[in-house]
Amino acid sequence: MPLNAVILDDEPLARQRLRRLLGKVAGAGVQVVAECTDVDELMRLARRTRVDVLFLDIELPGGDGFTALRRWNGPPPSVVFVSAYDQHGVRAFEDRAVDYLLKPVSAERLRETISRLLPADPIAAATPPDAHRRRLPLQLGRRTVMVDEDDIQVIRARGNYVDIETKRGTFTFRCTLGEFIQELNADTFLRVHRSCVIRIAAAIEVITLGSGRYRLTLDCGRQVVTGRQYREHVQRNLIGRPFGSACP
Repeated sequence: MPLNAVILDDEPLARQRLRRLLGKVAGAGVQVVAECTDVDELMRLARRTRVDVLFLDIELPGGDGFTALRRWNGPPPSVVFVSAYDQHGVRAFEDRAVDYLLKPVSAERLRETISRLLPADPIAAATPPDAHRRRLPLQLGRRTVMVDEDDIQVIRARGNYVDIETKRGTFTFRCTLGEFIQELNADTFLRVHRSCVIRIAAAIEVITLGSGRYRLTLDCGRQVVTGRQYREHVQRNLIGRPFGSACP
């Protein structure tokens, strides 16, 4: 049975984009049953509709997303906050949010969220890791170069092109970064800057620079400085809870 999802956002374009991405990423696993523009409308809907997951903006007319949770009456849904601002992240997770998405929401980031909402596929879990390795056919002029995803270190935006830095060298491909990363495995790659994506397994060191930024060192020796708005992405996907932090 698909999850019944409701989107609460006062921006029509934001609702439209999220609905479209959910259809693309989640398929039949998530069904958007309603869209609301304010907290009062959501409360009326919740009295007559089963809501399994709520995609919730924070800044709304006449209240905010946290107000909606305080007023909720009934079985609590899974909550995914969607905001243009990152300063509410800590409070969102204190309220047991499943995830916290920054606008504009990307397909690869939404895939991470959906993987937390939907039950694991036992068949996929039993599949050997090598079965998921992918080779990307890059059309470079008159030649096609086959690049193994596991060889990619960094993908950098350069206007309407991307530089794909691999262990074999750098390949320049005509495509925007947003378009390119939609074709990548969201569990393997992480956007750490508006113009930069890394392969998660390539990161071997994270140094805190302050102001929400980090310097990442990759196993090939390259270094990447992350953007402030991607702080929570780095904390969640690279740092987590450091080993030994629970020891006395």
